[in-house]
Amino acid sequence: MISRAEQERYNRRPSQARRLNKSEYLLNQEKSGLIVAHNENPGTLAVEYADKHPKEILARAFELEPNIAISFSGAEDVVLIDLARKVSKDLQVFTLDTGRLHPETYRFIDQVREHYDLAIDVLSPDAEKLEAYVKAKGLYDFYKSDHHECCGIRKIEPLRRKLATLNAWITGQRKDQSPSTRNDVAVFEQDSSFTGADNALLKVNPLANWTSAQVWEYIRMFDVPYNPLHDQGYISIGCEPCTRPVNPGQHEREGRWWWEEATAKECGLHKGNSSSQD
Repeated sequence: MISRAEQERYNRRPSQARRLNKSEYLLNQEKSGLIVAHNENPGTLAVEYADKHPKEILARAFELEPNIAISFSGAEDVVLIDLARKVSKDLQVFTLDTGRLHPETYRFIDQVREHYDLAIDVLSPDAEKLEAYVKAKGLYDFYKSDHHECCGIRKIEPLRRKLATLNAWITGQRKDQSPSTRNDVAVFEQDSSFTGADNALLKVNPLANWTSAQVWEYIRMFDVPYNPLHDQGYISIGCEPCTRPVNPGQHEREGRWWWEEATAKECGLHKGNSSSQD
């Protein structure tokens, strides 16, 4: 004779149970504590995780929101992918192909794809808008005006389209990348520049409190692949016409848009980092 507990387990067999729809399943998971709705206050999370290791921040981000992706620039933020791989094998990663990256960066993106056996979603600008812009202003207009229109077409619009399909994204932003524009970057924040699939968009910056030295210590310690341009004096790497090596002692952002004021050395991808309204 079977016990009541055994009978109850038998009665709950998948073949006998009513199949839950997606909404019911997620609600049950959330009530049980297995899933936490991503509308948890980002400010509270930022305080709670301010001193946590990036790996812990990533783990929490994946718990909070399954529909999340890593933004990979083809530079030292490859550390994010390496850390995330240790937390989850199911990663969504995307990168922006502006059409003007260094050959080394394109090869590096493929190297990362192969090294981590990872699918990377490569985002491209709208061909018609780009063609119209180049026809009207040429390939190097940003040197005599500013870079925001070009960045808007090549970076901001493709990013906006991608983020509209997500509920959260992970970036490699660090405070020390630009004290004048990134000093207030938090590990968790609500993105005020872009909207996600459910309108609100959670933004996660696991490396916010790391320094460049810590990033490179990690790269060397764990033999993480990196862009060979770093060995040629490049620190902050973007499009080829807008990026140059820096001298010892110069800040890394000195190698980006060097013809513009320090407070303008942002492309508009991140909220509050510039005065542009992309």
